[in-house]
Amino acid sequence: MSRIVVTGMGLTSAIGNGTEANRQALIAGSCGIGSLEGFTTRYAGILPCAEIKEANPSMQARLRASGAGLTRTMLLALDAFEQAIRDANLLPLTDQNVALINATTVGGMCLTDELYKDSHAKAEGSAYLSAYDLGSVGVYLQSRYGIKGIINTFNTACSSSANALMYGARLLRHGRADKVIAGGVDSLAKFTLNGFNALRILSPELCRPFDRDRQGLNLGEGAAFLVLEREEDLRAGSKVYAVLSGAGNAADAYHPSSLSEEGEGPFRSMQQALQASGLQCSDISYINAHGTATENNDEVEAKAMLRLFGQRVPPFSSTKGSTGHTLGAAGAVEAVFSVLSLIHQEVYPGLRFEHPIAQSNLKPVTEYEQRPLTHVMSNSFGFGGNCSTLIFSKA
Repeated sequence: MSRIVVTGMGLTSAIGNGTEANRQALIAGSCGIGSLEGFTTRYAGILPCAEIKEANPSMQARLRASGAGLTRTMLLALDAFEQAIRDANLLPLTDQNVALINATTVGGMCLTDELYKDSHAKAEGSAYLSAYDLGSVGVYLQSRYGIKGIINTFNTACSSSANALMYGARLLRHGRADKVIAGGVDSLAKFTLNGFNALRILSPELCRPFDRDRQGLNLGEGAAFLVLEREEDLRAGSKVYAVLSGAGNAADAYHPSSLSEEGEGPFRSMQQALQASGLQCSDISYINAHGTATENNDEVEAKAMLRLFGQRVPPFSSTKGSTGHTLGAAGAVEAVFSVLSLIHQEVYPGLRFEHPIAQSNLKPVTEYEQRPLTHVMSNSFGFGGNCSTLIFSKA
């Protein structure tokens, strides 16, 4: 079976633009979570969010992007996408069998207010209507770069971009694409903020993953894309960052917005990823945990790790304490973090942890560490119990 390797990466988040800027912020223990400034809402200053502070007009000018119905989600995706393809030296894309697999849960919902106003003021419709669809982000990138291969969009909540990467690897193995650009994007939006607040899982303070006194998650925005290729097809001189050695997906279908109390979905997704990679539990050097800092997720994820690894749970942490929860982008953002961990042989800290959860007594890594890493597991768990796990291995 072909080995699937990572040959390019692009990333933007609240802690930095570009992979190296994000890495340095993680090493320093920086936090991108703060007061919301990008749009008017009653929750600004009340519910912290991890916001990229560059405004849309600045991004449009920097990325040379224009056109009716252009959304912030599209701009963030364009930024990370262009970083990734330039990193992998893929341009131009027009004469290659390249697949684009994007993931998003927000899409054009960031322009809900504008669409609503247009629906009352314009008889001929709104430029924001065609941009509202989740697939509009992928269509925009396809049109801009002349991509002729398979285009697809995933929305499986917070596991979306992990599933995009898993699907991209499958396309390569079955010969449906020669190269795959896979990842995800989500922007902060009033619609999303109000929806998560209605679920009562947003924290009024900076989130504290895996801490006994956690109060919920902080929403964030960001985008990340990874270029995947078959190892045997690499061009001379191509760099290889890591191997995508295993992946698993399982749905416990326990509740629309909660994981089952015993962590059946998380357990099975990690177990399947291990089986697909041919690795043993003892081979995993580090886990980039889903770690949303909600009451349900952290307790359940801890139970699942104990169930799979026993009392020898590998070092783990959640980087959402730095970036916030970027929803559909989280799987790809944290995949990039996992690959960076392997490249530089380092583990990034989980911020603001003080007291372990009594039921598990597990303690995440809280300080930056350099340690030998061979295989890194990255967890992404979504609403409806759609749980995905990726394993990246040292190249």
